[in-house]
Amino acid sequence: MSVVPAEVLPGGAPAVPETARDTDGLGPSARLWPSLAAVYRAQLSRARVARIPLLFVATFQSVGITVMMRGVVGSGSEAQSVVAGSSVLVVAYVALNLLSQYFGQLRASGGLDHYATLPVPPAAVVLGAAAAYASFTVPGTLVTAVFGCVLFGLPLSNLWILLVVIPLAGAALSGLGAACGLLAPRPELATLLGQLGMSAALLLGVLPADRMPEIVRLARDLLPSTYGVEAYARTFGDRPDWAVVLADLGVCAGVGVVSLAVATWAYRRAAVR
Repeated sequence: MSVVPAEVLPGGAPAVPETARDTDGLGPSARLWPSLAAVYRAQLSRARVARIPLLFVATFQSVGITVMMRGVVGSGSEAQSVVAGSSVLVVAYVALNLLSQYFGQLRASGGLDHYATLPVPPAAVVLGAAAAYASFTVPGTLVTAVFGCVLFGLPLSNLWILLVVIPLAGAALSGLGAACGLLAPRPELATLLGQLGMSAALLLGVLPADRMPEIVRLARDLLPSTYGVEAYARTFGDRPDWAVVLADLGVCAGVGVVSLAVATWAYRRAAVR
């Protein structure tokens, strides 16, 4: 008895190509921007419960530092550094401290397994979470900046530059915070790294650079938020050098791309373990 293939029989079922078998029943692959928007909305809804305490703590801390520094520095460039540094500190508090804690706890609790099962690119998870947490810093940063300008008698005309400084400095610091949380072997260590990063942003970003030793200035230049602080501080002058401001913002953008890429790599590394 011979066996005749079904495809040669009259009315027999046609052969199914291998490529059709592989792709039949599968939806289109998820794209980056729709996935990022979905993760952003989910993270924003999740963090909405902690919105008021988050805004209060971050803003109260920065405003308190501004008041404290009012009795130490006078007017001029030192006052500009204090106001700019205190404003960007709100971003550093969330991006470095809270985001490192979030990803550290997510890794320790197995929450990364949930994201690994979703059809979203790893970059969308990192960028969506970072953007959601950074969104909460906008009101606190603006309140701190307005309060500081009024306290030190600085002009409010170029306050709009914060709408550029916040996302760029936030991207650079969020990438570092997420990488610390994803690479730390324990959540306690992720919290420690986030606290150290925020302390560095406080000491190196708020204090006037003219009063720092040379070695501390070098460390200050390595901190990404420094360039956001410098960009904002330069706008207080009568005739700001916008070319230098754009250069500082460009450094923030470049560091943001690199740090978010590192965070994405750290997410993939942690998700497959």
